[in-house]
Amino acid sequence: MSNYPLSYKLSWLPRFLKPSLGGDGNGFAPMAGTLMEPPPRKTVRLAFIGDISAVANRSAPDCDPVIKELLGAADLVIGNCESPVVDGPSAVLGTKLGTHHAMSERFLAEALAAVGLARERLVLSLANNHALDQGVTGFDETVAALKRLGIRTIGLAADGPVQPVKVGPLDVGLAAFTLWRNADEDLFAGRVSMASDAERWPRGLDLLCAVPHWDWEFRHFPRAGTRALARRLAGQGVGLIAGHHSHVVQPMERIGETVVAYGLGDFLGTALARQPWPGRIGGIFVVDVSTDAGTRGVVASYRLYPFVRLRDRDHERLVPVAGLERAIRGKVEGRLSAIFP
Repeated sequence: MSNYPLSYKLSWLPRFLKPSLGGDGNGFAPMAGTLMEPPPRKTVRLAFIGDISAVANRSAPDCDPVIKELLGAADLVIGNCESPVVDGPSAVLGTKLGTHHAMSERFLAEALAAVGLARERLVLSLANNHALDQGVTGFDETVAALKRLGIRTIGLAADGPVQPVKVGPLDVGLAAFTLWRNADEDLFAGRVSMASDAERWPRGLDLLCAVPHWDWEFRHFPRAGTRALARRLAGQGVGLIAGHHSHVVQPMERIGETVVAYGLGDFLGTALARQPWPGRIGGIFVVDVSTDAGTRGVVASYRLYPFVRLRDRDHERLVPVAGLERAIRGKVEGRLSAIFP
């Protein structure tokens, strides 16, 4: 059984059809910010992307060169693998209906190549509600497939709550966890990390980043409980938080020196192929981190780069907002101005 409240389940379809701008919009930060003046002499660049799935795609996406260049300039890219990577789905009916996710290893490899993501600079989280959509066998297949592709993973319970990753001279800790699950608790236990208590996470790293699968779907503003968890993580030493699960872009917040991106939307469509346009807005969260002595591991600046996934027959086209045609661009810019101060 899943762990969603009934009110959440009942609101899923209405909010999918019309993503909500309701909720508390106070206290958030702009899409871009500078935390260090003057800037450090040397930095490393992290880029966080949203959920990746083949649900809305039968073939690899087309990607604007601007987005490729942006991702290619990052020292490390972190995203969420929303669909099990399997040869064939075991939950056949659910997969056809879109309630159960699945994508092939070939699709993932071709999609990464299409958007210019080098596998050796990519980390994917498996801590999400869909991790067991194709059962335990599908979960094991996913872990094996990502290993074959040379992609590092986070969010596996067996690996502990934090995975250390070397990014240039920095030791960065990535802690992925999910608050939601689509299957029984005993299936997730021992496989997928659901630990959100940073007090028990290891110290001694230059920067600790949380990658949570949290909040409610198709709502642009995070719930009070989500913001409270962000404050708790910041108070426990987490310097950077990049969230998933909402499937729409959500605002930024600065909590002391901690920067929070509550929701990055989808990087590749994970809901249904025919999705309303607000759910097609995604974001690439780019963070420059100081490597200078004295400020090592401190976030120097950040910026969210929004883009739109346009439907193009059996796949999607990833286009920056500046590259959109006038009509859709006006709607997207209006929605972004309602979310970001």
